[in-house]
Amino acid sequence: MKGGPIRAAFFYRLSIERRSHQRRERRTFTSHSSGPEGQPNKNLIETIIKTLDPDRPEASAIQAAAKVILDGGLVAFPTETVYGLGADAMNERAVRRIFEAKGRPADNPVIVHVSSREMLARVVVEITPAARRLISTFWPGPLTLVLERRPELAGSVSAGLSTVAVRMPANTIALELIKAADTPIAAPSANASGRPSPTKAEHVAEDLSGQIEMLLDAGPTQIGIESTVLDLTSDPPAILRPGWITREMISGVIGSLSAAEGEALAHSPGTRYQHYNPKARVILVERDARRSAIDVVRDFKSEMKVGFIGYSQLEPDLKEVEYISIEDDAEKYARAIYAALRSLDEKKAAIIVVEGIADAGGGDAVMDRLRRAATTIISA
Repeated sequence: MKGGPIRAAFFYRLSIERRSHQRRERRTFTSHSSGPEGQPNKNLIETIIKTLDPDRPEASAIQAAAKVILDGGLVAFPTETVYGLGADAMNERAVRRIFEAKGRPADNPVIVHVSSREMLARVVVEITPAARRLISTFWPGPLTLVLERRPELAGSVSAGLSTVAVRMPANTIALELIKAADTPIAAPSANASGRPSPTKAEHVAEDLSGQIEMLLDAGPTQIGIESTVLDLTSDPPAILRPGWITREMISGVIGSLSAAEGEALAHSPGTRYQHYNPKARVILVERDARRSAIDVVRDFKSEMKVGFIGYSQLEPDLKEVEYISIEDDAEKYARAIYAALRSLDEKKAAIIVVEGIADAGGGDAVMDRLRRAATTIISA
Protein backbone atom coordinates (compact mmCIF):
# COMPACT_ATOMS: atom_id res chain seq x y z
CA MET A 1 0.00 0.00 0.00
CA LYS A 2 2.92 2.26 -0.61
CA GLY A 3 1.81 5.88 -0.67
CA GLY A 4 -1.68 4.48 -0.75
CA PRO A 5 -5.10 6.04 -1.23
CA ILE A 6 -5.46 6.61 2.51
CA ARG A 7 -2.51 8.95 2.67
CA ALA A 8 -3.41 10.62 -0.60
CA ALA A 9 -6.99 11.25 0.48
CA PHE A 10 -5.76 12.51 3.81
CA PHE A 11 -3.07 14.90 2.70
CA TYR A 12 -4.34 16.33 -0.49
CA ARG A 13 -7.68 17.01 1.13
CA LEU A 14 -5.69 19.15 3.55
CA SER A 15 -4.26 21.33 0.80
CA ILE A 16 -4.86 24.98 1.59
CA GLU A 17 -3.67 28.27 0.24
CA ARG A 18 -0.31 29.02 1.80
CA ARG A 19 1.15 32.45 1.49
CA SER A 20 4.50 32.73 -0.21
CA HIS A 21 6.91 34.61 2.05
CA GLN A 22 9.67 36.86 0.84
CA ARG A 23 12.80 35.85 2.71
CA ARG A 24 13.76 38.22 5.50
CA GLU A 25 15.53 38.03 8.83
CA ARG A 26 14.86 39.77 12.11
CA ARG A 27 16.28 39.45 15.60
CA THR A 28 14.77 39.70 19.04
CA PHE A 29 15.70 39.32 22.68
CA THR A 30 12.14 39.61 24.03
CA SER A 31 11.01 36.67 26.17
CA HIS A 32 7.77 35.61 27.82
CA SER A 33 8.89 32.04 28.42
CA SER A 34 9.65 29.97 31.50
CA GLY A 35 12.70 28.08 32.73
CA PRO A 36 12.97 24.66 34.38
CA GLU A 37 9.77 23.38 36.01
CA GLY A 38 7.95 26.59 35.11
CA GLN A 39 10.44 29.00 36.75
CA PRO A 40 11.36 32.17 34.82
CA ASN A 41 14.48 31.83 32.69
CA LYS A 42 16.33 35.14 32.64
CA ASN A 43 19.32 34.06 30.54
CA LEU A 44 18.16 35.64 27.30
CA ILE A 45 19.92 34.99 24.02
CA GLU A 46 19.49 36.50 20.57
CA THR A 47 16.75 34.80 18.56
CA ILE A 48 17.13 35.08 14.79
CA ILE A 49 13.83 34.82 12.90
CA LYS A 50 14.08 33.80 9.24
CA THR A 51 10.99 34.01 7.04
CA LEU A 52 10.86 31.34 4.34
CA ASP A 53 8.75 30.25 1.41
CA PRO A 54 7.03 27.07 2.76
CA ASP A 55 7.50 25.16 -0.50
CA ARG A 56 10.86 26.55 -1.68
CA PRO A 57 12.91 27.45 1.39
CA GLU A 58 16.21 29.14 0.67
CA ALA A 59 19.07 26.68 1.03
CA SER A 60 21.29 29.11 2.91
CA ALA A 61 18.65 29.55 5.63
CA ILE A 62 18.24 25.79 5.99
CA GLN A 63 22.01 25.36 6.23
CA ALA A 64 22.21 28.09 8.88
CA ALA A 65 19.49 26.36 10.91
CA ALA A 66 21.22 22.99 10.53
CA LYS A 67 24.44 24.49 11.87
CA VAL A 68 22.58 25.75 14.95
CA ILE A 69 21.27 22.22 15.54
CA LEU A 70 24.71 20.62 15.12
CA ASP A 71 26.26 23.23 17.45
CA GLY A 72 23.84 22.19 20.20
CA GLY A 73 21.37 25.04 19.72
CA LEU A 74 17.58 25.21 19.43
CA VAL A 75 15.62 25.89 16.23
CA ALA A 76 11.85 26.30 16.05
CA PHE A 77 10.49 25.12 12.70
CA PRO A 78 7.14 24.39 11.06
CA THR A 79 5.68 20.94 10.58
CA GLU A 80 2.32 20.01 9.08
CA THR A 81 0.84 19.79 12.60
CA VAL A 82 2.27 22.58 14.79
CA TYR A 83 5.62 24.35 15.10
CA GLY A 84 8.29 22.20 16.74
CA LEU A 85 11.23 23.16 18.95
CA GLY A 86 14.18 21.19 17.61
CA ALA A 87 17.50 19.97 19.00
CA ASP A 88 19.96 17.26 18.01
CA ALA A 89 18.37 14.07 19.37
CA MET A 90 21.82 12.52 19.84
CA ASN A 91 23.07 15.40 22.03
CA GLU A 92 21.95 15.11 25.66
CA ARG A 93 22.86 18.66 26.58
CA ALA A 94 21.00 20.08 23.58
CA VAL A 95 17.87 18.06 24.35
CA ARG A 96 17.91 19.25 27.97
CA ARG A 97 17.85 22.80 26.66
CA ILE A 98 14.44 22.04 25.12
CA PHE A 99 13.10 21.24 28.58
CA GLU A 100 14.68 24.37 30.04
CA ALA A 101 13.34 26.70 27.34
CA LYS A 102 9.81 25.32 27.58
CA GLY A 103 9.70 24.78 31.34
CA ARG A 104 8.78 21.19 30.47
CA PRO A 105 8.66 18.44 33.13
CA ALA A 106 11.64 16.10 32.77
CA ASP A 107 9.42 12.99 32.79
CA ASN A 108 7.53 14.07 29.67
CA PRO A 109 9.17 12.45 26.59
CA VAL A 110 9.58 14.27 23.27
CA ILE A 111 9.08 13.10 19.70
CA VAL A 112 12.09 12.47 17.48
CA HIS A 113 11.77 13.51 13.83
CA VAL A 114 13.55 11.72 10.98
CA SER A 115 13.82 12.29 7.24
CA SER A 116 14.24 8.72 5.99
CA ARG A 117 13.96 5.04 6.91
CA GLU A 118 17.74 4.93 7.06
CA MET A 119 17.72 7.62 9.73
CA LEU A 120 14.93 5.78 11.55
CA ALA A 121 17.27 2.78 11.83
CA ARG A 122 19.67 5.03 13.78
CA VAL A 123 16.89 5.74 16.31
CA VAL A 124 15.09 2.42 16.92
CA VAL A 125 16.27 -1.12 17.63
CA GLU A 126 13.92 -2.70 15.09
CA ILE A 127 11.50 -1.48 12.44
CA THR A 128 8.77 -4.06 13.03
CA PRO A 129 6.51 -5.45 10.27
CA ALA A 130 3.59 -3.40 11.60
CA ALA A 131 5.77 -0.29 11.61
CA ARG A 132 6.79 -0.94 8.00
CA ARG A 133 3.17 -1.16 6.87
CA LEU A 134 2.22 2.01 8.70
CA ILE A 135 5.26 3.89 7.39
CA SER A 136 4.44 2.87 3.82
CA THR A 137 0.91 4.17 4.24
CA PHE A 138 1.19 7.27 6.42
CA TRP A 139 4.75 8.63 6.30
CA PRO A 140 5.64 11.35 5.86
CA GLY A 141 2.68 12.45 7.95
CA PRO A 142 1.18 13.06 11.39
CA LEU A 143 1.62 9.55 12.81
CA THR A 144 4.13 8.99 15.61
CA LEU A 145 5.25 5.43 16.33
CA VAL A 146 6.53 4.27 19.72
CA LEU A 147 9.27 1.65 19.28
CA GLU A 148 12.22 0.32 21.27
CA ARG A 149 14.99 2.94 21.25
CA ARG A 150 18.67 2.65 20.47
CA PRO A 151 21.05 3.54 23.33
CA GLU A 152 22.84 6.21 21.26
CA LEU A 153 19.86 8.55 21.59
CA ALA A 154 19.96 11.25 24.25
CA GLY A 155 18.36 9.84 27.37
CA SER A 156 16.16 12.88 28.00
CA VAL A 157 14.33 12.26 24.71
CA SER A 158 12.64 9.23 26.27
CA ALA A 159 12.38 10.51 29.86
CA GLY A 160 14.14 7.40 31.13
CA LEU A 161 12.01 4.92 29.16
CA SER A 162 13.29 2.14 26.90
CA THR A 163 11.14 3.41 24.03
CA VAL A 164 11.17 6.39 21.68
CA ALA A 165 8.34 8.21 19.91
CA VAL A 166 9.36 8.91 16.32
CA ARG A 167 7.82 10.26 13.12
CA MET A 168 8.62 11.70 9.69
CA PRO A 169 6.96 15.11 9.20
CA ALA A 170 5.15 16.01 5.99
CA ASN A 171 6.65 19.46 5.68
CA THR A 172 9.30 20.60 3.22
CA ILE A 173 11.16 22.86 5.65
CA ALA A 174 11.20 20.26 8.42
CA LEU A 175 12.49 17.53 6.12
CA GLU A 176 15.12 19.77 4.53
CA LEU A 177 16.34 20.82 7.98
CA ILE A 178 16.67 17.23 9.19
CA LYS A 179 18.46 16.20 5.98
CA ALA A 180 20.84 19.16 6.16
CA ALA A 181 21.72 18.44 9.78
CA ASP A 182 21.94 14.71 9.01
CA THR A 183 20.80 13.88 12.51
CA PRO A 184 17.45 12.96 14.07
CA ILE A 185 15.84 16.05 15.59
CA ALA A 186 14.00 15.92 18.92
CA ALA A 187 11.11 18.37 18.77
CA PRO A 188 8.08 18.87 21.00
CA SER A 189 5.73 21.76 20.25
CA ALA A 190 7.51 25.13 20.29
CA ASN A 191 5.57 26.77 23.09
CA ALA A 192 5.96 27.38 26.81
CA SER A 193 4.88 24.20 28.58
CA GLY A 194 1.13 24.07 29.17
CA ARG A 195 0.25 26.86 26.72
CA PRO A 196 -1.77 26.35 23.52
CA SER A 197 0.43 24.80 20.85
CA PRO A 198 1.85 27.18 18.21
CA THR A 199 0.38 27.09 14.73
CA LYS A 200 2.06 30.34 13.66
CA ALA A 201 5.57 31.67 14.12
CA GLU A 202 4.14 34.59 16.10
CA HIS A 203 2.99 32.11 18.76
CA VAL A 204 6.52 30.72 19.05
CA ALA A 205 8.01 34.20 19.33
CA GLU A 206 5.52 35.14 22.04
CA ASP A 207 6.55 32.18 24.20
CA LEU A 208 10.19 31.49 23.37
CA SER A 209 11.96 34.56 21.96
CA GLY A 210 15.18 35.03 23.89
CA GLN A 211 15.33 31.31 24.76
CA ILE A 212 16.18 29.84 21.34
CA GLU A 213 18.75 30.62 18.65
CA MET A 214 16.52 30.53 15.57
CA LEU A 215 12.90 30.50 14.41
CA LEU A 216 11.95 29.52 10.85
CA ASP A 217 8.74 31.32 9.92
CA ALA A 218 6.77 29.72 7.08
CA GLY A 219 3.28 30.95 7.93
CA PRO A 220 0.47 28.91 9.52
CA THR A 221 0.65 25.14 9.77
CA GLN A 222 -1.72 22.98 7.77
CA ILE A 223 -3.35 20.63 10.27
CA GLY A 224 -3.15 22.55 13.53
CA ILE A 225 -3.12 19.76 16.13
CA GLU A 226 -0.40 17.35 17.15
CA SER A 227 0.25 13.92 15.62
CA THR A 228 -1.43 10.65 16.54
CA VAL A 229 0.83 8.60 18.83
CA LEU A 230 0.67 4.81 18.42
CA ASP A 231 2.48 2.41 20.76
CA LEU A 232 3.80 -0.54 18.76
CA THR A 233 5.52 -2.10 21.79
CA SER A 234 2.17 -3.25 23.22
CA ASP A 235 0.17 -6.20 21.89
CA PRO A 236 -2.15 -5.27 20.32
CA PRO A 237 -0.86 -1.76 19.52
CA ALA A 238 -2.48 1.11 21.41
CA ILE A 239 -3.26 4.71 20.52
CA LEU A 240 -1.71 6.84 23.26
CA ARG A 241 -2.79 10.20 21.83
CA PRO A 242 -5.46 10.74 19.17
CA GLY A 243 -4.61 12.83 16.14
CA TRP A 244 -5.54 13.38 12.50
CA ILE A 245 -4.63 9.80 11.59
CA THR A 246 -7.66 8.10 13.13
CA ARG A 247 -8.16 4.75 14.83
CA GLU A 248 -10.13 3.55 11.81
CA MET A 249 -7.36 4.49 9.40
CA ILE A 250 -4.73 2.68 11.49
CA SER A 251 -6.79 -0.46 12.13
CA GLY A 252 -7.44 -0.66 8.40
CA VAL A 253 -3.69 -1.20 7.94
CA ILE A 254 -2.63 -3.34 10.94
CA GLY A 255 -5.85 -4.69 12.45
CA SER A 256 -7.24 -4.39 15.97
CA LEU A 257 -5.99 -1.84 18.50
CA SER A 258 -6.17 -1.74 22.29
CA ALA A 259 -7.13 1.08 24.65
CA ALA A 260 -4.18 2.67 26.45
CA GLU A 261 -4.50 3.70 30.08
CA GLY A 262 -2.46 4.26 33.24
CA GLU A 263 1.30 3.93 33.02
CA ALA A 264 1.18 3.06 29.31
CA LEU A 265 0.39 6.72 28.60
CA ALA A 266 3.83 7.71 29.92
CA HIS A 267 5.33 6.56 26.59
CA SER A 268 3.73 9.53 24.82
CA PRO A 269 3.96 13.30 25.24
CA GLY A 270 0.81 15.28 25.87
CA THR A 271 -1.08 12.62 27.86
CA ARG A 272 -0.51 13.18 31.58
CA TYR A 273 -0.16 16.89 32.26
CA GLN A 274 -2.62 19.70 31.70
CA HIS A 275 -1.94 21.17 28.29
CA TYR A 276 -3.09 23.75 25.77
CA ASN A 277 -4.13 26.28 28.45
CA PRO A 278 -4.74 29.93 27.67
CA LYS A 279 -4.54 32.37 30.56
CA ALA A 280 -8.33 32.63 30.64
CA ARG A 281 -10.59 30.05 32.22
CA VAL A 282 -11.97 27.69 29.54
CA ILE A 283 -15.50 26.31 29.68
CA LEU A 284 -16.08 23.54 27.17
CA VAL A 285 -19.70 22.85 26.24
CA GLU A 286 -19.88 19.33 24.81
CA ARG A 287 -21.92 18.63 21.68
CA ASP A 288 -24.61 16.76 23.68
CA ALA A 289 -24.61 19.15 26.66
CA ARG A 290 -27.80 19.83 28.58
CA ARG A 291 -27.30 23.58 28.01
CA SER A 292 -26.31 25.47 24.89
CA ALA A 293 -23.01 27.28 24.62
CA ILE A 294 -24.92 30.53 24.03
CA ASP A 295 -26.74 30.10 27.36
CA VAL A 296 -23.40 29.62 29.11
CA VAL A 297 -22.02 32.77 27.49
CA ARG A 298 -25.07 34.67 28.70
CA ASP A 299 -24.45 33.45 32.27
CA PHE A 300 -21.15 35.31 32.49
CA LYS A 301 -21.41 38.29 30.13
CA SER A 302 -22.51 40.77 32.80
CA GLU A 303 -19.80 39.73 35.26
CA MET A 304 -16.60 39.70 33.21
CA LYS A 305 -15.16 39.85 29.72
CA VAL A 306 -16.23 36.71 27.85
CA GLY A 307 -14.84 35.15 24.70
CA PHE A 308 -16.75 32.62 22.62
CA ILE A 309 -15.37 30.12 20.11
CA GLY A 310 -17.96 28.19 18.13
CA TYR A 311 -20.31 27.84 15.19
CA SER A 312 -23.57 29.09 16.75
CA GLN A 313 -24.45 32.68 15.96
CA LEU A 314 -24.48 35.16 18.82
CA GLU A 315 -27.74 36.96 19.52
CA PRO A 316 -28.02 40.78 19.61
CA ASP A 317 -27.80 41.00 23.41
CA LEU A 318 -24.33 39.39 23.27
CA LYS A 319 -22.69 41.90 20.93
CA GLU A 320 -20.02 42.80 23.52
CA VAL A 321 -18.77 39.22 23.63
CA GLU A 322 -15.47 38.57 21.80
CA TYR A 323 -16.57 36.04 19.17
CA ILE A 324 -14.41 33.81 16.98
CA SER A 325 -16.51 31.84 14.52
CA ILE A 326 -15.31 28.42 13.35
CA GLU A 327 -17.34 26.23 11.04
CA ASP A 328 -18.79 23.05 12.62
CA ASP A 329 -16.14 20.88 11.01
CA ALA A 330 -13.26 18.92 12.56
CA GLU A 331 -10.70 20.08 10.00
CA LYS A 332 -11.62 23.75 10.47
CA TYR A 333 -11.55 23.42 14.27
CA ALA A 334 -8.19 21.65 14.24
CA ARG A 335 -6.59 24.35 12.13
CA ALA A 336 -8.01 27.28 14.09
CA ILE A 337 -8.55 26.32 17.73
CA TYR A 338 -5.11 27.05 19.22
CA ALA A 339 -4.84 30.41 17.46
CA ALA A 340 -8.36 31.27 18.63
CA LEU A 341 -7.51 30.54 22.27
CA ARG A 342 -4.39 32.70 22.03
CA SER A 343 -6.29 35.50 20.30
CA LEU A 344 -8.88 35.69 23.07
CA ASP A 345 -6.08 35.81 25.62
CA GLU A 346 -4.69 38.84 23.80
CA LYS A 347 -8.13 40.44 24.02
CA LYS A 348 -8.07 39.92 27.81
CA ALA A 349 -11.05 37.58 28.01
CA ALA A 350 -11.47 36.28 31.56
CA ILE A 351 -13.57 33.31 30.44
CA ILE A 352 -13.56 31.53 27.08
CA VAL A 353 -16.61 29.43 26.25
CA VAL A 354 -15.88 26.83 23.57
CA GLU A 355 -18.60 25.02 21.65
CA GLY A 356 -17.69 21.36 21.22
CA ILE A 357 -17.92 19.31 18.05
CA ALA A 358 -18.72 15.66 17.34
CA ASP A 359 -16.05 13.09 18.19
CA ALA A 360 -16.37 11.41 14.79
CA GLY A 361 -13.33 11.29 12.51
CA GLY A 362 -10.71 13.85 13.47
CA GLY A 363 -13.15 15.39 15.93
CA ASP A 364 -11.95 13.06 18.69
CA ALA A 365 -8.44 14.57 18.47
CA VAL A 366 -9.82 18.11 18.59
CA MET A 367 -12.03 17.29 21.57
CA ASP A 368 -9.13 15.56 23.35
CA ARG A 369 -7.17 18.83 23.24
CA LEU A 370 -10.16 20.91 24.31
CA ARG A 371 -10.94 18.63 27.26
CA ARG A 372 -7.34 18.97 28.43
CA ALA A 373 -7.51 22.76 28.08
CA ALA A 374 -10.86 23.10 29.85
CA THR A 375 -11.26 24.28 33.43
CA THR A 376 -14.93 23.22 33.33
CA ILE A 377 -16.70 20.75 31.03
CA ILE A 378 -20.46 20.90 30.58
CA SER A 379 -21.90 17.68 29.22
CA ALA A 380 -25.23 15.84 29.09
